Amino acid sequence: MVDLFTGGIALVVLIFIIAFFWFVPIGLWIAAVAAGVPLRIFDLIGMRLRRVNPNVIVKGLISAHKAGLKVGTAELEAHYLAGGNVLNVVSALIAADKARIELNFQRSAAIDLAGRDVFEAVQVSVNPRVITTPKISALALDGVELIATVRITVRTNINRLVGGAGEETIIARVGEGIISAIGASETYEDVLENPDIISKTVLDRGLDAGTAFEILSIDIADVNVGKNIGAELQAEQAEADLVVAQAKAEERRAMAVAQKQEMTANVQEMRAKVVEAEAQVPRSLANAFRAGNLNVNTEES
Repeated sequence: MVDLFTGGIALVVLIFIIAFFWFVPIGLWIAAVAAGVPLRIFDLIGMRLRRVNPNVIVKGLISAHKAGLKVGTAELEAHYLAGGNVLNVVSALIAADKARIELNFQRSAAIDLAGRDVFEAVQVSVNPRVITTPKISALALDGVELIATVRITVRTNINRLVGGAGEETIIARVGEGIISAIGASETYEDVLENPDIISKTVLDRGLDAGTAFEILSIDIADVNVGKNIGAELQAEQAEADLVVAQAKAEERRAMAVAQKQEMTANVQEMRAKVVEAEAQVPRSLANAFRAGNLNVNTEES
C-alpha cells in the first residue's frame, strides 16, 4: 500500500515537472541567453499566457541578433498575434540588410500581412526574375498574323509591394503593348527584320506603373508567322459578294420570268376576247336579218 502511494506521488510530481517546464520554457531561455539575446524568463511565461508560441519568437530574436539587427520582442509578438509569419519577416530583414536594401520591420510586417511573401520579394529584388509570356497573336497592317513569345525581366519594387499589382498585370500590359507595336508595323517583314522595335516600343510606355515590379528589360524570345488573316478576310468577303450577286441575278431572272408569264397571259386573254367577238358577228347578223334591219338586194342578169 505504501509503495502504491509512493508511486502515485512520484507520478504526480513527474506530471507537475513536465507541465512546469512546458509552461516555463527554461530551455528556450537558456538558448536565448547563450545567444546574447536580452530575454527574461518572465517574458517567456508572459508569451504562454498571451498564447504566443515562444519557440517562434525566440528563434526570430536569435536570428536577428546574430545578423546584427535590432528587433524587439513586443514587435514580434504583435506580428505573431496578427497572424503574420514571424520567421519569414525576420529572414526578409536579414536578406535586405545584407543586400543593402532599405527595409524596416514595419514595412516588412505590412507586406507579410498583405499576403505577399516578403522574403521572396527581397530575393527577387536582389536577383531579378524572368517572366515568360504565353504566345501573343497580333496582326500587322498588311493583315499577316505574327505569334510572339516574350521574356520580361522584372525586379521587385519594395516601396510599391503593398497595394501594387502582380505578375498577371505585367503580362497583360506587355501583351497589349506587343499587339499595338505589331499592329503599327506596315508589314510583318518589318517586325521579323527588326524585332527589337517591339521591346523598345513597349518599354517606352512605362507598363510597370502601379505594379509591385520594375521592368528591367523585354526580350523577344520567338516570333513566328501565322495565317494571312487579311487575305482570308478578303477571300471571305469576295465569296460573300459572289453569293449576294448570285442572289440578285436570280431575283432579276425570276422577275423576268414573271413578267414574261404575265405578258403571255395578257396575250392569251386578248385572243380569247377576239375569238369571243368574232363568234358574236354571225349572231348579230342573224338578229339583224330577223328584225328586218338588214336588206339584201340581188340583180337579175
